[in-house]
Amino acid sequence: MKCYPRSLIAIAIIPVLLLAAAVHLSAQRVEIRLQGRYYAEPATVRILVAVEPDATNRVLRIEADGEQMFRSSELSLTEDASRRFYTVEFKNLAAGEYVVRAEVLSSTTRVAEARQALIVTTAS
Repeated sequence: MKCYPRSLIAIAIIPVLLLAAAVHLSAQRVEIRLQGRYYAEPATVRILVAVEPDATNRVLRIEADGEQMFRSSELSLTEDASRRFYTVEFKNLAAGEYVVRAEVLSSTTRVAEARQALIVTTAS
């Protein structure tokens, strides 16, 4: 059995990992963009969501899920199929940790999902 140096194995594996990451990123159909990760209570959070246009997209659901508070909004994607950016503003979020989630739904299933964390701190 032939033995190869670890550095040679690493050099052979890196291009495969990079290719897999590129394929994953190109398949991404929804992306959340926040203006920051930390906010002061009562927070107004503007959430920009980029959605890859597709004829099967029907609904964009955006949620802010916290320990003691939950907000959500649903937007129709059927009105303007070429539109790429959607903005939602959640006002008066209480202090706590939140998961911001954006889901793109077709008529039968969830097509894509993105998540980001944000923290609302108590005002001093």
